[in-house]
Amino acid sequence: MAQQAYMTETDNGGSGPDRRGDRFRRLVNRVLVGWRDDPRIWRRGLVLAAVALLLAGVMLMHSRIPNAIGNLGSLTETFLPWLGLLVPVLVLLGFLRRSATALIAVLLPAIVWLNMFGGLLTDKAGTGGDFTVATHNVNAENPDPTGTADKLDASGADVVALEELTASAVPQYEKALAPTYRYHAVEGTVGLWSKYRLTGLKAVDIKLGWTRAMRATVATPEGSLAVYVAHLPSVRVKLNAGFTARQRDTSADALGEAIADESLPRVVLLGDLNGTMNDRSLNGVTSQMRSTQGAAGSGFGFSWPAAFPMARIDQIMVKGVEPESSWTLPRTGSDHLPVAARVNLTTPGS
Repeated sequence: MAQQAYMTETDNGGSGPDRRGDRFRRLVNRVLVGWRDDPRIWRRGLVLAAVALLLAGVMLMHSRIPNAIGNLGSLTETFLPWLGLLVPVLVLLGFLRRSATALIAVLLPAIVWLNMFGGLLTDKAGTGGDFTVATHNVNAENPDPTGTADKLDASGADVVALEELTASAVPQYEKALAPTYRYHAVEGTVGLWSKYRLTGLKAVDIKLGWTRAMRATVATPEGSLAVYVAHLPSVRVKLNAGFTARQRDTSADALGEAIADESLPRVVLLGDLNGTMNDRSLNGVTSQMRSTQGAAGSGFGFSWPAAFPMARIDQIMVKGVEPESSWTLPRTGSDHLPVAARVNLTTPGS
């Protein structure tokens, strides 16, 4: 009898899955009934709805935001993916305000964001490829050049590009990378280390007055490959001047012209461009090359700042080469993360 009483108690008043499911359904029904009987659900939250529509407009029309005042357009485009974080905030506020108008309006920025960036949420990396490249802004103040070089060596890259090299650090990188990379060249503050012979070495003029870009031909087993290494000027966000990027923009145009004049059909660009693929000011480069991260990466591949990456300003771009996979490497002593990609040199890029 005692056992029978226990069974009856559990079936009718317990806290099993069915009982919890009933409570949840009753809670949902109470919420829906409350909203259905509330005549103000369409009149409340008009300000939230307006904010949602404005957010959608900014994402849709970001290319129309003028750069005349503090390069506001480029600043918006640099952190464009992060605008998606406002969508769940607006959804929560819409529920708290019990506003059907706001919740319907927030669907628009959600759809716009997914259309723009939803593809980056999937893993597009393939398993093929016959050539691996890596690039890293090593930071002039890097306290551990040898450790940084060891991590880059462990990536298995066939070529490694380094930016922000100092005269005192170059010998340390040369010594640490020499066992794996037989060939290397340094021009100004950028350098290229390669497992294969380098020819056609030259500095690339990006209108700075000193050298922060170079070009080399890599004699890969699949034929000649033009590799550019570049470190475009830094940008700054200032209260009195906005997003100061004029010198970066001028250098980007010069780099784009150099790549456009390249005679080899297969080209790889490695470097810190101090801008994202969404930034219109890099159109001179991005209009003629593909991002390996966008084509074959997993996620956004943010590379800066290393402590909490918020933007991908370190880029691997290709022309006449097919991207197969793209990823970020473990953190080093730099304020940037290294990035790497595997490409297929035997299959023409689209």
